[in-house]
Amino acid sequence: MVRGKTQMRRIENATSRQVTFSKRRNGLLKKAFELSVLCDAEVALIIFSPRGKLYEFASSSMQATIERYRRHTKDNQINNKSVIEQNMQHLKHETANMMKKIELLEVSKRKLLGEGLGACSIEELQQIEQQLERSVSSIRARKTQVFKEQIEQLKEKCGAQSVQPLNGQRENLGYPESCLSSDVETDLFIGPPERRAKRLPAQN
Repeated sequence: MVRGKTQMRRIENATSRQVTFSKRRNGLLKKAFELSVLCDAEVALIIFSPRGKLYEFASSSMQATIERYRRHTKDNQINNKSVIEQNMQHLKHETANMMKKIELLEVSKRKLLGEGLGACSIEELQQIEQQLERSVSSIRARKTQVFKEQIEQLKEKCGAQSVQPLNGQRENLGYPESCLSSDVETDLFIGPPERRAKRLPAQN
């Protein structure tokens, strides 16, 4: 008959819980004994029942094993504390270095802005001047490149919107027939408008 899988939770029934405790306690003590004999390991096992009863197993001496455990954990704590202190010292050192670098960058920034130059030597002033000239050169080169890109974009845009010349453009530019067929007065007359009207020939 296949044994079902036991769920890992508290057994609610008190009788079943006590039976399970007794069986598994004996099995655990047996496994501890086997481990100490087969592997020559120092094993110490302490069990308290639900009612507070003590069950224990020690391959040598329970007290000696406990003292060994305490020394081991104490050494680990000391080692961990030492490692933590070393890490803290390293972090403090790194922080101090970063603060110095930030301070130097701030001083350099103020000098590039023309501030705090009173204590600068000729060599330092020349270096600052050269740095500024390089920066201005880079800025101008970038500005020229941007201008060229914008001009190319405008050329492409204008080329796409240009209108091709039409065939027979001359015919479209001709005058209306009414303008071509109208009479044009070519006589030259100097004088008041009344006399000019009298001299106009009568139209049929």
